[in-house]
Amino acid sequence: MPSLKISKKHHKRVNNPFPSPPKALPLIHGTLSYNRILPHRQVYPIGKDFQLLWRSNNGGYASVSHKSEPDRSLWSSIPGEAFISAASAKTEVEESRGSFVIKDGDISFLCDHQNIDEIKTICKSDIERKVNDSEFLYGLFQSYDKNVPIELFKRSQFPTLVISGWVSSKKVKRFASKNLCFWERKLSLGRAGKSSLTARYWVLFHQRNNHQVEFQVKFGELKQLHSSRPYQRFSEGFRSPRWKQVRLRRRRRVSCFLSPREFLVLSSDDDEKEEEKADEVKEFNRVFITYSSERDEKFYGFGEQFSHMEFKGKRVPILVQEQGIGRGDQPITFAANLVSYRSGGDWSTTYAPSPFYMTSKMRCLYLEGYNFSVFDLTEHDRVQIQVHGNFVGGRILKGSSPVEFIERYTETIGRPPVLPNWIINGAIIGMQGGTEAVRRVWDQLKDHDVPVSAFWLQDWVGKRKTIIGSQLWWNWEVDTTHYVGWRELVHDFRANNIRVMAYCNPCLVPVVTLLQKLEKYLDKILTLQHLISKGPAYLQTNEKPDKNKNLFEEAEKLDILVKAKNGTTYMVPNTAFDVGMLDLTHPNASGWFKRILHEMVDCGIRGWMADFGEGLPLDANLFSGEDPITAHNRYPELWARVNREFVDEWKSNCRGKEREDAEESLVFFMRAGFRESPKWAMLFWEGDQMVSWQHNDGIKSSVTGLLSSGLSGFAFNHSDIGGYCSVNFPMINYQRSEELLMRWMELNAFNTVYRTHEGNKPESNCQFYSNSKTFSHFSRFAKVYKAWKFYRVQLVKEASQNGLPIARHLFLHYPYDEHIHSLTYQQFLVGTEILVVPVLDKGKRQVKAYFPLERGCSWQHVWTGKIFGRSSIDSENIHQGLEAWVEAPIGYPAIFFKSGSPVGEQFKTNLQDLGIL
Repeated sequence: MPSLKISKKHHKRVNNPFPSPPKALPLIHGTLSYNRILPHRQVYPIGKDFQLLWRSNNGGYASVSHKSEPDRSLWSSIPGEAFISAASAKTEVEESRGSFVIKDGDISFLCDHQNIDEIKTICKSDIERKVNDSEFLYGLFQSYDKNVPIELFKRSQFPTLVISGWVSSKKVKRFASKNLCFWERKLSLGRAGKSSLTARYWVLFHQRNNHQVEFQVKFGELKQLHSSRPYQRFSEGFRSPRWKQVRLRRRRRVSCFLSPREFLVLSSDDDEKEEEKADEVKEFNRVFITYSSERDEKFYGFGEQFSHMEFKGKRVPILVQEQGIGRGDQPITFAANLVSYRSGGDWSTTYAPSPFYMTSKMRCLYLEGYNFSVFDLTEHDRVQIQVHGNFVGGRILKGSSPVEFIERYTETIGRPPVLPNWIINGAIIGMQGGTEAVRRVWDQLKDHDVPVSAFWLQDWVGKRKTIIGSQLWWNWEVDTTHYVGWRELVHDFRANNIRVMAYCNPCLVPVVTLLQKLEKYLDKILTLQHLISKGPAYLQTNEKPDKNKNLFEEAEKLDILVKAKNGTTYMVPNTAFDVGMLDLTHPNASGWFKRILHEMVDCGIRGWMADFGEGLPLDANLFSGEDPITAHNRYPELWARVNREFVDEWKSNCRGKEREDAEESLVFFMRAGFRESPKWAMLFWEGDQMVSWQHNDGIKSSVTGLLSSGLSGFAFNHSDIGGYCSVNFPMINYQRSEELLMRWMELNAFNTVYRTHEGNKPESNCQFYSNSKTFSHFSRFAKVYKAWKFYRVQLVKEASQNGLPIARHLFLHYPYDEHIHSLTYQQFLVGTEILVVPVLDKGKRQVKAYFPLERGCSWQHVWTGKIFGRSSIDSENIHQGLEAWVEAPIGYPAIFFKSGSPVGEQFKTNLQDLGIL
């Protein structure tokens, strides 16, 4: 495997504020040839419901379809071009405090010529025979781990289809030299007449159920070829049923039969440097799958994306990481990149990506596994998926609508459970500051008649002073000095039907005293001068008074923390201090952390933010021994699973009334995720948006993230009311304004959860308790949130059954309305019955609303009762809707419901009963 180079950028003080895009391989245009004995046209069954059509015209192509709609392609290769290519390249990684960049380094070999040798269906009887009895299957089975192929085929509905052949670098694609980067020029000029590689490949198609086809791409052993000249073709007199590989020996001339009509004369040379270089390459570590797309095809999904809803023309990396500060919005991205390497992020950085998409042409595909991958949609006629690894697996879905795709996708990856009633009953109050501050605000909430479900007290563990301000102690136990009378506070809340929520993450900070730290270093024969050289902040930040436990020390003794390559505990940089991170691949880590969660619940906590999960270092040494880059994408799912298993175990172990009382159910919410996170996580939040109006990382991005995640199977999501991240740099000042806070309240009244956050700098931000105006507005929209609770309960139950999100992009229900493809954050649906058009710009008092009018529906304005329907337009296009400007002063956002909808009428009645309407 080519080398992996990792550069740490944690401690660079001054950085390039405009970092260049990661170096990447260009889109590969491979060539295709095929065995001449293949038929000109043939339909091959895949299970009982799917089929593959092979046609040899235009250079040959394959197309997968459902037998019920044989003319509608679900996946199709490009005529005459390789749909499987592979390469071996160096990988370069840059890492800085949760931000990661993966680059393509020098290429050792690129095999961009694909030959199809055979297309064959495999029946159950073929599998039941001994593997060695089938020459066709032998190499394939040898490429798998022991027993994997048998289990693989057992899950299939026969027949299974296998396409086999060879990938090689023998055919050189000539590029225009002026468009080539260095390694491309070197490769294209140097391959002809020198050593090259070839490898057997197999593409398998299995039917998994009546609407899913699983595909897998496997490679055999790499073989080195030495050729002194290009292909030489000979007479048609040779006949062979299939290709035959011939071992090449130095200084001997051999023949390699290609087909019944042609064969290749190969000869070796004495270029030992080339041979040595090729010998270093043991296997591919890049796989490319290329297939067709239509020019006007729109792509949705890819997990939680904050800048775009539709991705045609873009290159989408699938890597879990910090979303960044600004993500391209200026001037904050400039400032963030300047002081911390690449910490500004860009449009593609996200906590929760997913290798999944669906399109406007009703095509849908997702990858299995956790390898880093890139979906290249930059060319109008194709998709190319690049996977870092030597194996690719995934599924092709059949569906007639986006709703069907989400239902069928989540049927496989998993769906969330029904949320406890209390979490969606009223406002979740995000507070800090200790017992006295919390009780004071609680009294004010009662005075303003705010329906409250819970207090979320993230500083329950106490606070520490660091060089960047005030931060939490990551030692997960209640700080009874900070929260004096904790038990009484919890009891008083519970007596008023209010729950207490807290905070934790999978990292631990040392909480030793200064004396203990000195002793530790003296034991290691380190001088006091060396310790002091780390600075006064280092000497002070790990001193925690009144601690009962040192969880970091416990975990380190149990050997359940992530290790560095040298076997010591990996201290992961995080803002002003370093932390140890739980190795969730260790069999003892999960049980140990569940004990911590149990202690949290025993002290009265009924919910928590399960933060982080996106920062596993890419050079970590894990107990499982797995590739840390692959484990990096899997880690958020492992973290969610630990929390979810505890919730389920706690519920099953409850006795008496609590066991039957849904009000006592636990809940947790998290920001990091991957493909199957919806199976484990109960609820998501969108992480740390800026307190701004901006597109990439402000209030607008919170809507985009909400809707894109919903189209990717994340049914329950929400954002911090008002955003989180405030910044005070010279000449760069981001503080939460009163208007922004109030507009965010209006927006989040139509999220799954209505939760506040004081932000990273509470004193710099306007809060809901800042004045009577903000308090009244918060109370008003907490009641608006309460007014549609009856519908929210219904949608939560449906989501647990079909995976459909609460908040929905219009594409989900109106995919054939061309106008909706231009919408990102401008508006959204709640279920099918409520339409929300939020105000997301400073000083605006009007919004432009788009009303989809398919199936004769019309929309009624909540505040005025005005109807917007087809009678307002003359067009007979059933897919065309109506645009209109609507007044939306503060306190009266543009909210509509379907005319005649029972949900809408009940919503309106509830608003009247609550004194809002």
